Amino acid sequence: MREEIFKKFQKILGEDQVIYGEPMSRHTTFRIGGPADYFLTPAGAEEIRDVIAYCREVELPYFILGNGSNLLVSDEGFRGAVIQVDHRMQEITVEGRAIRAQAGVLLSKAAAVARDHSLTGLEFASGIPGTLGGGVSMNAGAYGGELKDVLVRVRVVDRDLQIRDIEAGDLDLGYRHSRIQDEEMVVTDVTLELMEGRMEEISSRMNELREARTSKQPLEFPSAGSTFKRPEGYFAGKLIMDAGLKGFRVGDAQVSEKHCGFVINRGAATAKDVCTLIESVQEKIREKDGVLLEPEIRFLGFD
Repeated sequence: MREEIFKKFQKILGEDQVIYGEPMSRHTTFRIGGPADYFLTPAGAEEIRDVIAYCREVELPYFILGNGSNLLVSDEGFRGAVIQVDHRMQEITVEGRAIRAQAGVLLSKAAAVARDHSLTGLEFASGIPGTLGGGVSMNAGAYGGELKDVLVRVRVVDRDLQIRDIEAGDLDLGYRHSRIQDEEMVVTDVTLELMEGRMEEISSRMNELREARTSKQPLEFPSAGSTFKRPEGYFAGKLIMDAGLKGFRVGDAQVSEKHCGFVINRGAATAKDVCTLIESVQEKIREKDGVLLEPEIRFLGFD
């Protein structure tokens, strides 16, 4: 059955776009994770639809992956198909104030393209390591900006395997949330609308944000970005710091000493190390402050 599934995926995508037993540590910014049974790289909405349809037909679990910047994969990996919307979906065009891009385009690249066309409004995204598709799905934001501020519409494969366009106003975009998550849609294309600006000012703002990130975030270590969502009325990093957990470590997983809102991989951290650390931090904050810290990162391959 395994060989039959492998050959079917090759027929849909092409021989070079299907890998068996691909280590997920190569595809997450945490640099952690065991092998995925099937690692697939489609080139557009139709291929995504066809792959998902086949996964459902043979009852094979599947997971949609972007740049892996917000993900922890188990040490055992994933018994199913990982469908990566990334390097084969990189087309991007600019028409006036509109940017149209496939979902695999990195947010940082979209911000750079906007800058090069003197378009402002996407500077906040210049240092976010994820893709446009993943960013829209969770309404990514930073430094006072969010994708909902500039998003016009998306093209998705919905859970009924229909390819359709949805206007931004119909996506229920909120803090780290959208209908895309709730209804298990897959973003394939994104349209943004920005404002005209001055390239020098846009570049200056992007440089300013880059310096802020470098000075405040532990970019020198692998991580999945901010580990916990912001609890209402609090800041996760401050709660963790005030609890005396700065530098707290389990194996090679550590609460960053530079920014307590980040869990970092000091080199050889396992997914088990990270999970144990997260649970310990949650328990400590719940006992001390009565606040439940909800992880912002996603988990794959765990029970």
